[in-house]
Amino acid sequence: MKSKTTKKFILSLDIGTTSTRAVLFDTEFNICGISQFEITQYYSGNACVEQSPDELFNLTIKAAKKLFEKCDITPASVAAIGITNQRETTIVWDKTTGIPVYNAIVWQDKRTTPMCQSLLKRGKANTIRKKTGLHIDPYFSATKIQWILDHVKGARKKALKGELLFGTVDTWLIWKMTGGRVHATDVSNASRTMIFNINNLQWDKELLKLFNIPFAMLPAIHSSAGMIANTNPEIFNGISIPIAGVAGDQQAALFGQCCFEKGMVKNTYGTGCFILMNCGNKPLISRHGLLTTVAWKIGDEVTYALEGSVFIAGSAIKWLRDELGLIASAAETEDYARNLNHTQGVYFVPCFSGLGAPYWDMNARGIITGLSLGTTKAHIIKATLDALAYQSKDVVDAMCKDARSHIQQMHVDGGASVNDYLMQFQSDILNTEVVRPAITESTALGAAMLAAVGMVFFKTEELKYLFKKGRTFVPEMPQNVRKKLYKGWSIAVSKTKFT
Repeated sequence: MKSKTTKKFILSLDIGTTSTRAVLFDTEFNICGISQFEITQYYSGNACVEQSPDELFNLTIKAAKKLFEKCDITPASVAAIGITNQRETTIVWDKTTGIPVYNAIVWQDKRTTPMCQSLLKRGKANTIRKKTGLHIDPYFSATKIQWILDHVKGARKKALKGELLFGTVDTWLIWKMTGGRVHATDVSNASRTMIFNINNLQWDKELLKLFNIPFAMLPAIHSSAGMIANTNPEIFNGISIPIAGVAGDQQAALFGQCCFEKGMVKNTYGTGCFILMNCGNKPLISRHGLLTTVAWKIGDEVTYALEGSVFIAGSAIKWLRDELGLIASAAETEDYARNLNHTQGVYFVPCFSGLGAPYWDMNARGIITGLSLGTTKAHIIKATLDALAYQSKDVVDAMCKDARSHIQQMHVDGGASVNDYLMQFQSDILNTEVVRPAITESTALGAAMLAAVGMVFFKTEELKYLFKKGRTFVPEMPQNVRKKLYKGWSIAVSKTKFT
């Protein structure tokens, strides 16, 4: 038996919206340990959501070092690092000092809604959709960059002089981990900025001009698997570790679920719900309210995906706990839901940040409908879980229309995927199989797998033989019940319009 000192590992750094985690995998992709720290959120008026860039970096490195101690290994045992991250979140910093000029503006932030509305009125939607695969929305990075340059004193002047850099969270982490030597991103993260052309895989000059963003601010674009950089030896006790895999969190989850074939679908139940369908080596521009994104690039081969983003999912459960006090923990929701046969017509549409795909209504407001004197907190809790499944069905139905096919099964991961009630209801309302893997940490797993491919430990096609199924849920609901429930949901959604 080999000693611990000779065994090699892959370190996955997963910088999410609410926490940053370090996950250690062995070379057969078994989880050896996890270390996690909560990220501070800063909220203010006008739907502003911010984070500290320095905290994002410091907590990530702290998580990694704590993980090494927990697993009793040294950095020398780590063969490669994979990075996966909350996407669209925008950071701008001084090229010389490394000091951010402003907090990170998080993907949930809505302060640039007026800018987006102006672009829509100017008729820019079609141009942006064809070039980027995205809808005009404050969700993406472009208007966040523009806002920082326009509102931070002296920022635009410095940017025009080439003194400021922009990056999504992956770029910031790479820059910090390399001591400012490497300013880079991968194609999957670049495709979420609204200034990246998904057809030629380059920053788009026309869009940069539209958003008044200097080209000099932008990072170099890399494949998702392959050597990007080596960490500064000062970070990990004199050891330099290769960074060999990078992908946005949802693309990483698609990869981690081994959805390598066209038509395969995964749903990650996190802060939001993010559903991606592998659509092959050509971008498919949606006609039904979805996004087209780069899933990953390995070597010269590019894989694209259709994506539907549900803005509020797990955060709705958190709202039940923290704001309404209906539950003490997310785990309680399953028991409440199981003890009810139905919600008695109660529907909860949790569009606290507007409606995402396939509606794209920035002004929609969350509602609970169907209340009566017989409504209990159990009905509202059950309606909240059901809302995650209904919103996912909205997206999957749009995907099937775009792809002109029906999905055979949906792979699931993320925090809420451990809720058996929700997974069964998801299977019932979709009328398809729902497959939960043995390892639900698909985002971190995908980053580790990309790093392994980047280091040529595996070929992509070999990874699918390592995929381990956990439980498969099959539909049990009668068709007439399914139709009635979903019709009620559709009516509830129609009432969210803000006037």
